[in-house]
Order: sequence, then C-alpha cells, then structure tokens
Amino acid sequence: MRAIITATRLADELTGANPPVLLDVRWQLSPAKAAGAPAFDGRAAYAAGHIPGAVFVDLDRELAAAPGTNGRHPLPDLAEFGAAMRRAGVSSDRPVVVYDGGQGWAAARAWWLLRWTGHPDVRVLDGGLPSWQGELSSETPTPAEGDYRPAPAPAGLLDADAAAALARTGVLLDARAGERYRGEVEPVDRIGGHIPGAVSAPTTENVGPDGRFLPAAELKDRFKALGVSEDTEVGVYCGSGVSGAHEVLALAVAGVPAALYVGSWSEWSSDPSRPVAVGADPQ
Repeated sequence: MRAIITATRLADELTGANPPVLLDVRWQLSPAKAAGAPAFDGRAAYAAGHIPGAVFVDLDRELAAAPGTNGRHPLPDLAEFGAAMRRAGVSSDRPVVVYDGGQGWAAARAWWLLRWTGHPDVRVLDGGLPSWQGELSSETPTPAEGDYRPAPAPAGLLDADAAAALARTGVLLDARAGERYRGEVEPVDRIGGHIPGAVSAPTTENVGPDGRFLPAAELKDRFKALGVSEDTEVGVYCGSGVSGAHEVLALAVAGVPAALYVGSWSEWSSDPSRPVAVGADPQ
C-alpha cells in the first residue's frame, strides 16, 4: 500500500524526474487551547525550518471548515479546499507527500482528504519531520499553480447516522485515548464516553516509540484482534476527524479500507439526542 514513505525514499524522489509536491501540515491539538491559552503556531514552526520546497498548509483553515454543529473540524468547503491545494502546487498527475511534526495526525488528515477527493498518489512521511535527515530551509517557495480538482468518492465518509449503524453491523473504531473512550476524562468536548457499540482502538498504539507505523503485519494482527476481518466493513472516528484519519491511514498500511466519520465525537456529543456509552464495554 503506497500510503507512507520513508525519509530516505523521499530524499531520493525529490531528486528524481517527477519529484513529489511537499505539504507541511504541522498542527497540534492542545487542551490548553480550549481553555483559552495560545494555540500551537504551525506556520511559525514552518517558517523556522522545513523540508526544502515544502508548502505550508493550515489544517484549521484549509483542511477544515469553521467549528460548529458539525464538529470542531468539519469538512472544508471543497471549492476552497481545491483552491488551497492548487495554490500549493498540487496536480492530479504529480505525487504528493505530506508531513507534520511527527505525530502524524495532521498529515493523515491531509492524506485522507486528498485520497477521498480523488488524488491517485498521496503518501505520508513516516515519522514526520523528525525522521528527515537532510537540511532544512526557511525560504518560502512559490510553486506553480496546480490543476487539482476535488472529486469526492461516494464511499469512505460517514455521517452520524451511518456511524451509529456501522457500530451495529460492522466495526466502528474509536481512535481516541482509552480514558476518553471510557468517559473518565474529557478535556475538549462537552461530555465523555463513546458511541454505543464502538470499539476502543487508540491510534497511538499503531506506532512505535519513534512515531513510525508498526509493520503492516503487526497492524493487521492488531486490527484482527479488534474484530476486523477481510469481509468486515470498518469505520473510524475520534474527537474531530484528525486522529481518526491517522487510524484510517494505519488501516490502509495494513491493507484494510475504512471510512471516516469526520464529525466524530465533537459532533456526536454536541447533540443531546445521541446516546452515549461509558466504561470499557462497547455497549
């Protein structure tokens, strides 16, 4: 599965005949932000040093719409998303590599959006910027305008009702930390807990200490233990459709297609009519 790329392979491809477009999507979820503290500044981190040729992409403004009833990171307006990608130099006939500061969540959000809207060749730098051994640049490139036009797939996206149904008929994975799934803590959203029937599957357990994905065989075994088989319909949600995209990426590395509930818990928990389960039991 061409979903991830090593830093060594990326360095080789950047000197090739058709180098990939590089997107820097550094972003961090900070509970302190919800309390009014200053948010992580991805653009400042980019300006201080990035892989040469990379273009900064703002997750909150270009990979999501404004927060609201559809969650903290709802789908972006597709016309605006397409324009942002074209400004970054993205074209349908040129590969794209996305990276972030190492956690992989933000890069996975960009990967998922581009894949869902039809780009044929998008990969995430495994391990993010910390895995890069080459020089860094503080120069902001001005890429030639790309030609990418988003064309969303009919599959791969879940709304709240579809996620609820999938929790009964297939496997719905909750990518958040276990304590949030169990409802023991909730640092961001209105209430804690999980969608009834969803299975706890923290996306942090898909990577090793260095932030790189576990081997595909190990990931496949992990998801099998969570109830995923070859004929299982699989969906993923998280807090706001960011870390969930990272779990969809891990599933792709394991060879398992999965849909993403973008609204995720931030949308579900904001609706008092939606049922909430707490504790370790999915139900």
